[in-house]
Amino acid sequence: MSTRVLEETRSDTRTRTEPRWKVVLHNDDVTTMEFVVDLLVRLFRKQHADAVKLMLEVHYRGAAVIEWTHRERAELYVEQVRSLARAQRFPLCATAEPE
Repeated sequence: MSTRVLEETRSDTRTRTEPRWKVVLHNDDVTTMEFVVDLLVRLFRKQHADAVKLMLEVHYRGAAVIEWTHRERAELYVEQVRSLARAQRFPLCATAEPE
């Protein structure tokens, strides 16, 4: 009588999700509040009331998280903020930071 051993193959498949990155807008003493609100509405597609709240958070706290996204999109947002601000001669700065 022969004994058969059945091997159990276990595959542990996990989907790796890309870590989220935050786009942080930083306050400065030159960029106008109106420009920041307009930028948040146009670039980040925020509702006007939400854009005003975020702008005030940036103004009073020194910085605010504007968006959560994947790394490449966060870095693109940072470059777009810089480009749009420089075109208006504002020093507005944004950074992309991992979660």
